[in-house]
Amino acid sequence: MSSTADAHAPSWYADSVPDVAVHAPLHGDHVADVCVLGAGYTGLSAALALAGRGYRVIVLEGQRVGWGASGRNGGQAIVGYGCEVDTLERLVGPADARLLFDFSRDGMRLLRDRLQRHQIQCDWRDGHASVPINARQERGLRAGLVALAERYDYPLQWWDRSQLQQQLDSPRYRGAMFDAASGHLHPLAYAQGLARAAACAGAVIHEHSPVLRLERGTRPRLRTATGSVSASHVVIAGNALLQGIAPAQEARIMPVGTYIGASQVLGKARAQALIRNDMAVADVSWALDYFRLSHDHRLLFGGRASYSALPPPGLRGVMTRRMHQVFPQLADVGMDYVWGGLVDITRNRAPDWGRLDPTVYYAQGFSGHGVAAAGLAGVILAEAIAGQSERLDVFARIPHRRFPGGRALRTPLLVAAMSWYKLRDALW
Repeated sequence: MSSTADAHAPSWYADSVPDVAVHAPLHGDHVADVCVLGAGYTGLSAALALAGRGYRVIVLEGQRVGWGASGRNGGQAIVGYGCEVDTLERLVGPADARLLFDFSRDGMRLLRDRLQRHQIQCDWRDGHASVPINARQERGLRAGLVALAERYDYPLQWWDRSQLQQQLDSPRYRGAMFDAASGHLHPLAYAQGLARAAACAGAVIHEHSPVLRLERGTRPRLRTATGSVSASHVVIAGNALLQGIAPAQEARIMPVGTYIGASQVLGKARAQALIRNDMAVADVSWALDYFRLSHDHRLLFGGRASYSALPPPGLRGVMTRRMHQVFPQLADVGMDYVWGGLVDITRNRAPDWGRLDPTVYYAQGFSGHGVAAAGLAGVILAEAIAGQSERLDVFARIPHRRFPGGRALRTPLLVAAMSWYKLRDALW
């Protein structure tokens, strides 16, 4: 068993994967072609792609591989981004919006290819349903389905209530927009698989090596308490956990707490009766519920977010009640696990990927849609470092603004805004 210092953040995910040997912390001063900050999906994907091209790559992780959102998220891998295509069209125009959406489809193909090529065992399952609770949400989903088919050549299925109930045994939803190309996986197992693949390709990973400072220049340097790495290029992939490393970028994202529970073991028959085709499901409210089945026949249920980044009081009880709202037949079932973590959102929910200067690259702002997109981000950053920046340049054209209020006021202002959206979802 791992020592307390080496243990992963507590969750069902951490308890359901084998112990993995710790990568040694960084000691001393080192030189690399590329130094990557963060061993989540973005950083590991960049490291794998760059090492495969022959670059000397060092990855610095403050805790364990997949410690942040990459190892704690809902596991839903979805085509697209945290914003709708209509938002992308307003931000960059229809031509670039189409390119960005097509890139997201590339990201899903990349994910599936890596699972197969590197034999990453992470319980992949096909299928994702977006489900409406009220008439306004249903109209929005139906309009989005038409737009994706007509303008983006991405046809999806619309299921009415009776069709949905053939697959999902819940009375809560009016129908579903079903995407067979999306799906779900075990997020921590996926992160650990990416780390193994990157290490096999030649990347060097150092855990328990939090970066204290970025020194920018023609050869940027990342410093930890016990060493440093000087490199031709740096990739910043810390997302919500940067903590002062790149203040200008941090001002454009907001750390948001998100929480997930794992039910008691239901048994195979009872679990399969809930979601017969084993798809992932998410509603489209601002305070959304999302859920799927685990390989050991639990219901994994995410149903709470904290825009103050503080855990809500009585979290286990709140999560259990929300699960019972969706599945009243589980009234006798509680939560064995409840855990959470931080995701990074942008003001427009669009991805924020680009360069700080010619030697420092970054990707952030996955806004709850990072399982497929973050792997794509790592590859696109690697392409740009290797001199092929066409795809990164499209992302860099997305305009982003700081959250208002600075560090002191941006959280309470966002909490107030989110309260309005929650009220809207409840009223119509």
